[in-house]
Amino acid sequence: MSFVEKLITPGTYKSAWSNFVASSSAYYKPMFRSGSVTPLWHFMLLTSVVMYSASYTYKGIAVQEARQEKKVALEEYYEKHGKSGHH
Repeated sequence: MSFVEKLITPGTYKSAWSNFVASSSAYYKPMFRSGSVTPLWHFMLLTSVVMYSASYTYKGIAVQEARQEKKVALEEYYEKHGKSGHH
């Protein structure tokens, strides 16, 4: 089977997911049973990474545009009114 065929075959992804679930279960199940805090820390870390990535990906562009707009507005204001170090 060629590389492209593997990419478009759903079975490739299904088997990869099955392997991931099986290995995760084998890794975390004993930790849950023993009352370890490690799974909680892993879940918290995963949540943080996903939230940061999503926030940066979806809101990052809008934030950069807003910052640029404020910068231009401040430059125009300083041009018109002058820039002083104090109020």
